[in-house]
Amino acid sequence: MKELLITIAKNLVEHPDKLEVIEEQSGGMTTLKLKVAPEDMGKVIGKQGRIARSIRTVIKAAAIHENIRVNVEIVQ
Repeated sequence: MKELLITIAKNLVEHPDKLEVIEEQSGGMTTLKLKVAPEDMGKVIGKQGRIARSIRTVIKAAAIHENIRVNVEIVQ
């Protein structure tokens, strides 16, 4: 899941070198924290959160395929 999130995010941001994904496991749930440069936050979130919602949908669909639970957080 981490690699998929990195691939998606790299195609959205202007500073892919500042991109970071932190993976945390707790109680059967995997949390992926996506960190981007402050100037790229708008591109990752999108208008009214549409792009962020789409990213979460794609990641959750891939997670269902692998039979795991994933949550995506976008942090600065």
